Amino acid sequence: MFKIQTLNAIDPEGLSIFHLGNYEIASELPNPDAIVLRSFKMHNMELPSSLKAVARAGAGVNNIPIEKCTEKGIVVFNTPGANANGVKEMVIAGLMLSSRDIIDGAVWAKSLVGKGDEIPALVEKGKKEFAGQEIKGKTLAVIGLGAIGVLVANAAKSLGMNVIGYDPYISVQQALKLSNEVNWVQGIEVLLSQSDYVTLNIPLTPETEGYLNKDKLKMMKNNVRILNFARGGLVNLKDLKEAIASGKVARYITDFPDKEVLEMEKVIVIPHLAASTKESETNCAVMAVNQVKDFLENGNITNSVNFPAAAMERHDGCRITIANKNIPNMVSQISSILASEHINIDSMLNRKYDGIAYNIIDVTQKTVDASISDKLKAIDGVCMVRILPAI
Repeated sequence: MFKIQTLNAIDPEGLSIFHLGNYEIASELPNPDAIVLRSFKMHNMELPSSLKAVARAGAGVNNIPIEKCTEKGIVVFNTPGANANGVKEMVIAGLMLSSRDIIDGAVWAKSLVGKGDEIPALVEKGKKEFAGQEIKGKTLAVIGLGAIGVLVANAAKSLGMNVIGYDPYISVQQALKLSNEVNWVQGIEVLLSQSDYVTLNIPLTPETEGYLNKDKLKMMKNNVRILNFARGGLVNLKDLKEAIASGKVARYITDFPDKEVLEMEKVIVIPHLAASTKESETNCAVMAVNQVKDFLENGNITNSVNFPAAAMERHDGCRITIANKNIPNMVSQISSILASEHINIDSMLNRKYDGIAYNIIDVTQKTVDASISDKLKAIDGVCMVRILPAI
């Protein structure tokens, strides 16, 4: 029986994948095997020794102590692309909101309540105050061509925009999905200097915090419109405020309210609604649960942010999974211990990522004594050992 702790409300369709005969699920649970969450901040949370996996039903993982989890051999999963369509639709809405004064116009129209027969004439007279511009023929810079960025780029192109993409780390998988009508540049200055609109679609990391700063703002056209549905910390708000005051930035649309941004002029703040759709929440939950389930039952890793991707079909015997520091002589020591216990390796997979190596070892034996786990854990550099029963 595996124990699953939920730190936020998780879509029931996703949780139903955990078969109740094999899983216990609760928001308050001692010694969980895995945690599934959305926005709950785990940094001050004590991680129990039983914990093997943490799954974020969403893409961002800045609410999870990644380094601490890695040290303890805890695999952290996310769900890239599961909410991509929901975010894409909100970015497109942001394009419209930044171009046409829809919100102020709607508020003004509501103020005409009680004017009766005067309303049509007042509307005709007042609507000029809310005139905007069309997006067709304008140039959009898409910074970050992951699952969301590619969808945004393709959608904007279909709406008649000129689209320029920038992502030095674009994957082959995403590149194949990108419309061949989207221009792709290598330099950020070229991108920003040509664009009427800029959308950020990159993760928040120590390297990208304050990514959009005065240096990049200076590269932009006057009256540029900026969309941030990725993470609030990507924008240096002091530099943005100065750029708005100078006329460099005409509008800033963000999905991340805070005290500073709410007080700014020419800013539309949305209460973090980009992925707040029934479909996105379901997709994220289903993806997160499937990944945790496959890891707990089979030791396979898909979409981890701190461990390498590793998956192997099950054989008839037991499966042993081992995580260790990626240093020399580890595989040899592991193999020697298994050989000394007369355990025959049927199949083995070794993968590494950012200083961590992960091994999946299928053995011919139907059972493996639990003492083997202790011997493997005793190897200097090993941070996690699991023995999975034969299927």
